[in-house]
Amino acid sequence: MFGVVPFVKMAGRSLGKIFKGREAKERLEKEVDDMGLEKDGIQIDVDDEGKVKVSGKAATQEMKEKIILAVGNVEGVGEVEDGIETDDDGNASAFHTVVSGDTLWAISKKYYGKGSRYQEIFEANRPMLKHPDKIYVGQVLRIPSDNTEMA
Repeated sequence: MFGVVPFVKMAGRSLGKIFKGREAKERLEKEVDDMGLEKDGIQIDVDDEGKVKVSGKAATQEMKEKIILAVGNVEGVGEVEDGIETDDDGNASAFHTVVSGDTLWAISKKYYGKGSRYQEIFEANRPMLKHPDKIYVGQVLRIPSDNTEMA
């Protein structure tokens, strides 16, 4: 489990002006559905402060992480409390918050030692990312664990 994952509350995809209670919960559930992420068995709860709690059971570690990022990278969400369990033995990814000047190439170089592996980060963040050049300050990205040997 990640515990609590911080997000930049004023960054992210806007789902509308009112972001409280039942309406926020429904909008976040729709966001996850619209991305084609499997949320059966996952509960999403939102308080009036922009804190989201996700709980239940996800099929894989990857799906768990993508759900956390899908709901967290929404304007108005300040943090996501992770209460999701999985049965698989997948390695947890690192989470990286994009800062001014970041590119997927630079992020790849930081985490993997090679900028040329940026495509792995892009693929790991689909469907949230549509294009490798379309990242924004405050966005949180999945950085899969490095299971390959560096040359």
